[in-house]
Amino acid sequence: MTFAINNRYQSYNREEWQKFQSSELEILPIEELTELVSIHDRLSQEDVREVYGPLLHYIEMDYVYLDAFNRSKQSFFDKNKKDNGGYRHVPFIIGISGSVAVGKSTVARVLHQLLSETFPERQVQMITTDGFLYPNEVLEQRGMLRRKGFPESYDMGLLIEFMTHVKTKDSPFSVPIYSHEVYDIIPGKYEIIDSPDILIVEGINVLQLPSNQQIYVSDFFDFSIYIDAEQDLIHQWFVERFLLLLEMAKSDPNNYYNKMTHFTREQAIAYADDVWCHINLPNLIQHIKPTRSRADIILHKTHQHLFDFIHVRKY
Repeated sequence: MTFAINNRYQSYNREEWQKFQSSELEILPIEELTELVSIHDRLSQEDVREVYGPLLHYIEMDYVYLDAFNRSKQSFFDKNKKDNGGYRHVPFIIGISGSVAVGKSTVARVLHQLLSETFPERQVQMITTDGFLYPNEVLEQRGMLRRKGFPESYDMGLLIEFMTHVKTKDSPFSVPIYSHEVYDIIPGKYEIIDSPDILIVEGINVLQLPSNQQIYVSDFFDFSIYIDAEQDLIHQWFVERFLLLLEMAKSDPNNYYNKMTHFTREQAIAYADDVWCHINLPNLIQHIKPTRSRADIILHKTHQHLFDFIHVRKY
């Protein structure tokens, strides 16, 4: 455990954390769990029970408190409304951040599934900020293709516009769709986010503080999670995931990674190491890891993607 705990966080090991489960959570079948797991990540029914169960209860407590506060605030500013008939539910937004290859997408999908099944009366939606990356053509024009994932590679203006819209308006918003298979934004394809009760926003940049913005993405979050692990482990996971992506791309000529499938194993590892050392690691050190202490909860992983510690901010 490398995270330097300070007075802002209370730390729990897995055994201590699981005791905060308030009631028995309906555990998802193995088949459903498998569908939620990202490439080279892992998920078990024990993870759902011991880690996600207490986390779900903690989020629900925050959700109920904030919903009551928003109702009181709206009532305060509009005394003419009776029985909260004109109440507009303000979406509860959860931000999930962490390094490339650390397992953010799995956490986001599991939370989405659990929240949807536990609270079926609520509309739960999920997006990834990959959809707000500039298209590869734009990045190439600006000489930033090897800076993909760095703050300047995102259309932060559009992302802030989206977050503002979700919090203030009862109408749909079209979010661009990013494909990891083609490694680019898909032209003309969008995901519609329409007045969710709970919105999960996952991405490496969600807790960052871009210097050219007066409003930050994290200003819109009601709850935030950072997925953490040792840098050497994340590097290992990145390389192993890259090898799996090459294997999966062999039969798909449209896949971005297909052009690299002729690599020998040694060449593939060398390529992945280069990408990690010159792109992902600098981005992690300079822009992602410094945001860790802004999260409400830090989920720490150890070998084989096992959660071992949960750090909870005290305020």
